[in-house]
Parts: sequence; C-alpha cells; structure tokens
Amino acid sequence: MHIDNASRQYTTGSGERHTTTCYLLRRSYRDDNGKPRKETLANLSDLPEEAINALRLVLRGRTLVDAESGFDAERSVPHGDVAAAHVMAGTLGLRSMLGPPCRERDIAYALILSRMVRPKSKLSTVRWWSGGDTTLTDLGVADAATDDVYAAMDWLLARKKKIEDELARRHLSAGGIAMYDLSSSWMEGTQCELAAFGHSRDGKRGRMQIEYGLLTDPAGRPVAIDVFKGNTTDPEACKTAISKVREQFGLEELVFVGDRGMITKTRVEELRELEGAGWVTSLRAPDVAALAADDGPLQLRLFDRQNFAEITHPDFPGERLVCCRNPALTVSRAVKREKLLAATEADLEKIRASVAAGRLKDPDKIGVRVGKVIGKHKVGKHFTWEISDGGFAFRRNEEKIAAETALDGIYVIRTTMTADVADAPGVVKRRESSRSTRTSSTWNVISGRSRSMTWMPGRSGITWPAGSRRTCLSACSPHT
Repeated sequence: MHIDNASRQYTTGSGERHTTTCYLLRRSYRDDNGKPRKETLANLSDLPEEAINALRLVLRGRTLVDAESGFDAERSVPHGDVAAAHVMAGTLGLRSMLGPPCRERDIAYALILSRMVRPKSKLSTVRWWSGGDTTLTDLGVADAATDDVYAAMDWLLARKKKIEDELARRHLSAGGIAMYDLSSSWMEGTQCELAAFGHSRDGKRGRMQIEYGLLTDPAGRPVAIDVFKGNTTDPEACKTAISKVREQFGLEELVFVGDRGMITKTRVEELRELEGAGWVTSLRAPDVAALAADDGPLQLRLFDRQNFAEITHPDFPGERLVCCRNPALTVSRAVKREKLLAATEADLEKIRASVAAGRLKDPDKIGVRVGKVIGKHKVGKHFTWEISDGGFAFRRNEEKIAAETALDGIYVIRTTMTADVADAPGVVKRRESSRSTRTSSTWNVISGRSRSMTWMPGRSGITWPAGSRRTCLSACSPHT
C-alpha cells in the first residue's frame, strides 16, 4: 500500500485559477492476466497533513513512538526567567562593570540575577543554585557554597568605588538631580554593631534594625548606598548626606529637596552656612496658616485664575514661596477629616453614655478615657470638652474646623532657587518629582554640579531595598 496524491487545476467563471490536491490510499496488484492494477482503498484528503505524513512513514516500515510514552522525565532543568535577566544584564553591560573575569565576579553576578527573579536568603539561594538552572550552570555557580557567596560579597565590597564611579558617570550629570532616601530593615541576631532600636519604617516594633540611605538618579536607578545605625533620624542622615556629598562627591552647587521632616528649620539654618547650598521643601501647617492670616500675603484670591502663585515674606529672607492649590487634595482632606471627626465623636459618645449611666464618675478616669480617644484619631484640636465629677460633655470646635477647611489642598513650597534656574511651575515639578519616585519613605533630592563621584561607604551584605528591586538592572542603563 502507498499514498498517491493527484493535483487538479481548474478555472472559475470569474477567471480565477485554483489547484486542489487529493490524497488517496491505494494498493498495487496484478490481475488474472498478469497486468498491474491499482485499487483505491480510501480518500485521505480530509486528514491533517501531519497524519498523512505519519501514515506514509508507517507504510514504509517505520515505527512511530509517542513522545510522552516513549520517554520518562527524570529531571526538568528550569530555563526562562534567569535567562531573560541574564540577556538584559548583558545588554546593559552589568557583568563587565562588576570587575575583571573571576569566580567571585560570576558569583556576585549570579547573586544579582537571583535577587531579581527569586529574592531569598543567601542559604536558600545557594540551595536553589545546586538544584540546577541552565543559565546558572553556564555561569559555573551551581557548586558554590555559602562561604563562596560571602567571599564574593567581600570582593564586591572592594569594588564599590569603581562600580559607583561608573554608575555615577552613567546617571549623574553636572547640574543634574540625584535623590537620597533613608529607609530601614529589621534584624535578627545580636552581633551587628549597627543594629539599634529606632523608628521602624516596616512596622516591626520591638526589634533592632539598621538604616540605609540610597542615592539614585531622578528615575530611581540606584547609584550609591550608605548604612547608618538603626536609631539614626532623618535630619541626622540628611546632615551626614550633606557632608558626604560635598566632600566625597565634589558637588559644587547643591539644592536639597525633601519633605518637612527631612529638611527641618534647624537643617535649613545649617544649609544657610554652606556656600552654594540651597533647598526646596514645604512649610508646616502653622506657617501656612500664618501666611494666610487676614493681613498675610497668602490670600485665596491668588488662586482665582490658576492653582499656584508666588509670594515673599520677611520671615523667609532670600527665599521664594510658591503657593499651590490641589483641588483633588482639597476633597481628599475634607473627606478624611469628616471620617476622623465622626469616629472620634462615636468614641466620645460612648464615654458620655458611661458617665450618664453612672458607670464612670471619677474625673481622672474620665480624662484618661478621653485622652486615649483623642490620641487615637489625632483630631483633638477640633473638639472642646468639659469634665466634672460625674459629668462629661463635648462638642466640635466649628471655628477651628472652618479655619483648617479654608486651607485644604493648599501647600507652600519654600526654595532658594532663583527664577532664572526654575520658575514657579519648575519648583513645583522638582518638589513633586521627589514624591513620585520614592520607594519607601522620604526622598531627599540633591541637585548640583560635580567634579568627581565616589562611593558612599557602606557594609558588605547590604542590598537594595525591597521596593527598589525592579531598578537593579535599570541602574546600568545608559545615561540619557
């Protein structure tokens, strides 16, 4: 038996030419007179081409074996995510930037790839490597032990300055902007000299932590990392950053951009004493309210035509005050305030009910209960109350609520940047850029001209914050 195929061409009434192919299963034989004959056994034209080809092989004496039943899968080596990261890292030149070819570089490079696709502990990472991955096997790290990993990290620590110089060359330009953020991570163990109790940004109260300052370009690509003790405050880190950036990075002109918690009044006075140093930050609510007083320069009519205006005030000599109004923020703050006021009223009403029922009579105990409620929702300034022996009354302070409502959505940016460097919209843009690119807490933005760039000292074993994992490879992308 064999398969024949016959083609037929025909022309339609419209003049189009078509070709059809017919597949026939036939057998050859000789009749009683010895003449060769062919007999059609079946029309195979409706079968898929793969089935027809398989039947041809069978008729030729071949044995076909199903792939799933003919083999047993003993081990499947993963391939895909690490390979994709490896290709991108190669495009960005990450491997060559780490240092000259050696085993330590391969392990450090594999650690970076692993951090991108599977962020785990060093021990878990090493065990994963030994399980096999096509890319990791090609890198020669499948047999690496934890001691090899820490040796590679020590090797990488010695390469910090050169790596930092290359990252700074790619991402930090003269007169450009760099961002600085202070974050923290809680720790287990007691042998770290930097571990201390402090403000936990990841909500791990009662545990020691370390803090680290991350320097990036405006797009959030990491350039440098500095490590602090766990009880370092934002202003103290800012002070250290000012010193390090000026002395080690050689920035001649600086403009620090940060929030009110980072650049405090004390920090502003310190910046005034530094030649070439400037700042962009926001005023606190009491200062904004003072500017908006009846005789103050901040009047709501300034926003009749546009949502920002520029003013000056003797209390801020040599500074520009850019006043902004955000309608969306106005609505958000009003809604939030009303919810907090309602929640506080509900809790205070419970206390008043207890006092009225005679279950709560002692004024001191009443005061303790009221204090807990006020401290819970932080809107005690909008209430007045009276506590007496067996009596408790409260009400909203509508006058204060109205005064605060009038300033909803309004904030004031203070800066020493001159108008020829940045106009009012430009100042707002620089301030908002620090808010839009931060990853965990508050960014402190540094703008300036640089003569040289050096690594800000850190510790071996410190990696980028979890929120910045997505930027590790992009840190190597060419500067634009």
